[in-house]
Amino acid sequence: MIRLLLYSHDPELQLLLAPTIGDEFSLFPERRLDRIRQIILQRQCDVVILDLDSGFCPIQQQLEYFDEIRDLGVPVVLMTDDDNRATAMELVERGFYNYIRKPPVLPELRIVVRRAHEHAQLKGEMERVRAQLPPSGFGRLIGSGASSLAIYDLIRRVVSLEAPVLITGESGTGKELIARCIHDQGNRKERPFIAVSCGAIPETLVEAELFGAEKGSYTGAVARRKGFLEEAGNGTLFLDEIGELSPQTQVKLLRVLQQREFSRLGSSSLIPLQARLLFATHRNLAQMVEEGTFRKDLYYRVNVMVIRSPALRERTEDIPQLARHFLGEYARLYQKPVSRIAPAAMAVMMEYEWPGNVRELENAIQSAIILSDGDAILPEDLPETMQNTDFARAGNELPGTSFEEQMQAYKLMLAHRAIHECQGNKTMAAHSLQISRTYLHRLIRDSAPENGALLPTTLPTSAPN
Repeated sequence: MIRLLLYSHDPELQLLLAPTIGDEFSLFPERRLDRIRQIILQRQCDVVILDLDSGFCPIQQQLEYFDEIRDLGVPVVLMTDDDNRATAMELVERGFYNYIRKPPVLPELRIVVRRAHEHAQLKGEMERVRAQLPPSGFGRLIGSGASSLAIYDLIRRVVSLEAPVLITGESGTGKELIARCIHDQGNRKERPFIAVSCGAIPETLVEAELFGAEKGSYTGAVARRKGFLEEAGNGTLFLDEIGELSPQTQVKLLRVLQQREFSRLGSSSLIPLQARLLFATHRNLAQMVEEGTFRKDLYYRVNVMVIRSPALRERTEDIPQLARHFLGEYARLYQKPVSRIAPAAMAVMMEYEWPGNVRELENAIQSAIILSDGDAILPEDLPETMQNTDFARAGNELPGTSFEEQMQAYKLMLAHRAIHECQGNKTMAAHSLQISRTYLHRLIRDSAPENGALLPTTLPTSAPN
């Protein structure tokens, strides 16, 4: 039963609501504004209804009380006639849940109060879950999903070691960020970090770039120069796309790893290797070994410890955090007033496959901020490649026009998808969503068509009951 606290000095309103509000609600009136705070703090009500036409002083003189009530954590529904409608709208913008006209239409009042109560429950659940979660990132890495937490654990295990680390994963998944995090969290963090893309260096210059060269050692070598191995000193050298190295360079790199020393081109003087080496590739090195394009002995040298950077489609739970991070970064860069992502746009991003991974997500947010004309990124602001998802095609036809209605539709979509993926097992679905089975049942029940709610068109129709 939802407990409603009604602040009103209108006896007719109390007489109207008390017998007709319905068995789902328990209504009790309060004529003293200063008593509401005490009742809320004692947790004796679930929703507050404030009659703005009540009281013996103008609304402006009561705003301080209203703001204090709003900040106590219980949703506040405002009620007013047309004369105070502008004030009610202003209060909603200041954080009050919603407002309805007076005299109230009972079905509308029930819906608004029910949703206010559900909003408060959801907010409470989110706060409890958030309190149990680890920080939203680790060093420069962002994400708190299971895949991200597993990577953070591996990083903690290797930061203080000198063993080589091989970071694998598709292009755009953030392999260099993982390498930088290993460097930043270890005892070399105050020393140089040098990142080298092996695939970006012309094959004829790779050895000179890595090992350095003496004057005259090759055409164009007009002076002695240090290579990346030497420049890294006792810091960290990150060799990205190691699978692009030629067989000749692979042999020389293997010797460096075995002997812990190297020499510049054109010199016989040995230079001790002091840097820690980290490697990365988007290619399957084991397959390359089978094909004879990557040395087996070098493979075993670099494959001591492996950290796999998952594709973004495998860590969709991190998309909201990543998207908000890029939103803040590029909104500041372009000085645009974009401060949020509309629920429909977030639904599009959650449904998209992201073949370009985090790099593509960053570009999508950057482009959307440039195209946005308001304070929110909308589905139509996203790149055309994302417009084929069901949510994008639905566009503004997502059930409901308010934030709460769109969020309810999105939660329902997630619930049905989880049930479908768990082959109809609602207990497993609830566990995968990290919600209670009771809440999952209530979410589906309250959104059923017989309750007057519209189901999202994107739900999998084949999910078992």
